[in-house]
Amino acid sequence: MNAPDQPKCTQCGATGLESGFIEDTGKVAKGYARWIPGAVEKGFMGAAKVSGKPRWEVEALRCPSCAHLELFASERVSP
Repeated sequence: MNAPDQPKCTQCGATGLESGFIEDTGKVAKGYARWIPGAVEKGFMGAAKVSGKPRWEVEALRCPSCAHLELFASERVSP
């Protein structure tokens, strides 16, 4: 039986999802993706305006059975 806090895959129902992250390989990126609420606003040269907006790290859980990825905005980080 599953523990209450053990996530299940929404595609196949398997448990034991593997934790990971989505790499951001942009030129000024910090190496990981962040989630920012609201619609994207573009500024200079098409870059997203993010100054002063709240951010959350994105955690990715991969299903070992069907390879489906579940993404979660898990932990707030400073802007």
